[in-house]
Amino acid sequence: MDDEAEAEEAESPALEDGDSVEVEGSSSTYTLTRHGNVYMCTCPAWRNQSLGVDLRTCKHLRAYLGDEHEAVRCGATSASRAATVVRGSGGGGGSSGGRAVKKETAPPVLLAHKWEVDHDPTGWWMSEKLDGIRAYWDGETFVSRNGNVFYAPDWFTTDLPADTLDGELWVGRKMFNKTTSIVRAGAANAEWRSVQYVIFDAPNAKGGFEDRIAHAKKVLERAGAPHARVLEHDPCAGFAHLREELRRIEGLGGEGLMLRRPGSKYEVGRSQTLLKVKTFHDAEARVVGHSPGTGRHKGRLGALICELPSGIQFNVGTGFKDAERENPVKIGAVITFRYQELTEDGVPRFPAWVGERIDVDLPAAAPPPKPAPIRGEAPSDEAPPPPKSKQAAKAKVPPPPPPPPDEEAEEQEEPADDDGPYAKYGAVAWRQSLVNDDEDKFWKIEVRGTHHFATFGKNGSPGQVRLSNLGVASAAKSDAEKRAMQKRKEGYRIVK
Repeated sequence: MDDEAEAEEAESPALEDGDSVEVEGSSSTYTLTRHGNVYMCTCPAWRNQSLGVDLRTCKHLRAYLGDEHEAVRCGATSASRAATVVRGSGGGGGSSGGRAVKKETAPPVLLAHKWEVDHDPTGWWMSEKLDGIRAYWDGETFVSRNGNVFYAPDWFTTDLPADTLDGELWVGRKMFNKTTSIVRAGAANAEWRSVQYVIFDAPNAKGGFEDRIAHAKKVLERAGAPHARVLEHDPCAGFAHLREELRRIEGLGGEGLMLRRPGSKYEVGRSQTLLKVKTFHDAEARVVGHSPGTGRHKGRLGALICELPSGIQFNVGTGFKDAERENPVKIGAVITFRYQELTEDGVPRFPAWVGERIDVDLPAAAPPPKPAPIRGEAPSDEAPPPPKSKQAAKAKVPPPPPPPPDEEAEEQEEPADDDGPYAKYGAVAWRQSLVNDDEDKFWKIEVRGTHHFATFGKNGSPGQVRLSNLGVASAAKSDAEKRAMQKRKEGYRIVK
């Protein structure tokens, strides 16, 4: 039989043009319909594909029409990709061998902002922040937020509903590395028995958050998937309740909490309707300066410039009431601030104002240690010897000021060097320095390996440092470039 005749035989439709048939899925009944060369299914997996409608297939169409029919109709690449995603390995191991396989597009997922300590959580839905792997179930397969397919065994996915779900693949608290190892190994890994799919949303369900969670519980109960469950959410009664629950979860080894705004929609991208809460600590610092406000705070306090007993300076710019910005504490006062963690250099991250302390005092910041004299040179507290030549004297002349903004390139990177306190993270892959002349501020970021370091503050001050580990070098550079671009939009200019 020639190829054309074979194709005609394979295309012999089980559905006549214009006909429809109902099929039973794992959790719902779906309708298969044919209109000319277009075969449709009402399941979410068919609807959410980015392929043309004439090239789409799903497990219900393949089960009804046959794999061979769908491979010929849709093309071997499309059909085999979809079949491989669903079956993974025919029950045991996947053809991917644990490699991530990119889908056509990344799923439209909701992402969280950090909770600010002055944000009242009363009435919001509170749940544990899982330290697992984010996994979007599109009705047929697990997909990462970046669009990579996760291969799970048949027995793990066969009872999952065809509805679109959002959740995490999770082994347990403090087990992130083990979870990652299992998922990376693909469907062949027998340790999938220890993995749960914990669901916290149903993106395509109608209604607000409460309606979507109810829908997720309904379809999951109907499907009877033994390796999946819906994450519990409880209403938050206020700050005290949030802190109590956070202490409880962290005492059990958990990562933190998540807050969901009641009645909220499933918004694609970062949204203020979803907030992540991690540990915060209290500490004292001395006020050494006032930073003026901008925007709606123009003409009053923007931030307190504070100093720890170690000499580290940082800004506290959130947590104030309007009256406290109008009449800030005096320079020299000791304050209590709340923060979430310290950077590796000891700088508080996300510091927020709590109040002035009148019952404690802080020792003066210790002066920085004098550098040890280099062999053959005068000690650091003695005047350096005069230059030996005119050439040496010229070497002391500072470089000329940077050109005006209209003469600068849009993107100007500094030469990479490997000196400085962050050399242990690797060579500088990318760096950019900016200043804001109107606000008398500087901002500098450099990328080393998978990390980037942002240093910022008032001109002439040491500033504060924020360290971020993106896990992948390319992601670190991409994120740094986006942050630098945002600063330029805010009025900063590039300097050498």
